[in-house]
Amino acid sequence: MSRIAYIDGCYQPLNWPGIKVEDRGYQFADGVYEVVCLRDGKLLDEERHLDRLAYSLRELAIAEPMSRPALKLVMRETIRRNRLRNAILYMQVSRGVAPRDHSFAQNLKSVLVMTVRPLSNDKRDTVRRHGIEVISVPDQRWARCDIKSISLLPNVLARQKARDAKVQEAWQIDEQGMVTEGAATNAWIVDAQGFLRTRPAHGAILNGIIRQVLLQCASEAGLKLKEEAFSLEEAKAAKEAFSTASTMAVFPVISIDGDKIANGKPGPITEKLAAAYDLVN
Repeated sequence: MSRIAYIDGCYQPLNWPGIKVEDRGYQFADGVYEVVCLRDGKLLDEERHLDRLAYSLRELAIAEPMSRPALKLVMRETIRRNRLRNAILYMQVSRGVAPRDHSFAQNLKSVLVMTVRPLSNDKRDTVRRHGIEVISVPDQRWARCDIKSISLLPNVLARQKARDAKVQEAWQIDEQGMVTEGAATNAWIVDAQGFLRTRPAHGAILNGIIRQVLLQCASEAGLKLKEEAFSLEEAKAAKEAFSTASTMAVFPVISIDGDKIANGKPGPITEKLAAAYDLVN
């Protein structure tokens, strides 16, 4: 069956043309996006994703394409037309269509695009059992990583370096030698003193949805927790390391730059948090 996309008011086959050449998302990366996981027919953390979408739009002064109830209807209709129960729902909102100019009019009509693609539970289960390897790369992104912008070129280049190195992710390192986050994931460690640590959600990182949920899970489980930046050296010396993202929730990290983390296997706190996330969803 042909995949169906929602493009600015129309449901149509994915391979049909739909985006106008002067869409500011296409010409300037002037837009934001969200990725929501659908498992067994349920949209996970839906309200948190929609809250973050609203935040990103507000921070960039982009008009909301429709009300939240209407957006939820479009999400469900797009899923229904694609006949999927395990999938990734991608939503993108650009500022709109206008003659090419760096500045923009205040009354532009934003453009919503929505697609759905299948997601395999098998891949998630494999990653949780065996973990992933990561490399470190310099962080070359802008100063507002808290906004889920579609301007992702540094992330693209970081992830490609990971692929070229035959690993699954790249952790980005700032000028002070501290880990910010992955190319498409948040970064966590259980440090040598047993503290669960992840960088504070300021401008240097995106406040990931799984990150938000796991902070709550960790607090409820009574884990020693610090929202505190950690260095690459601390990460390599950690008892455990993992990444988080909506696609597969928790990704145990078993090595960084070829250096094994502890015994090179997913750790007990990582597994505990992965199980805790599943319970709340």
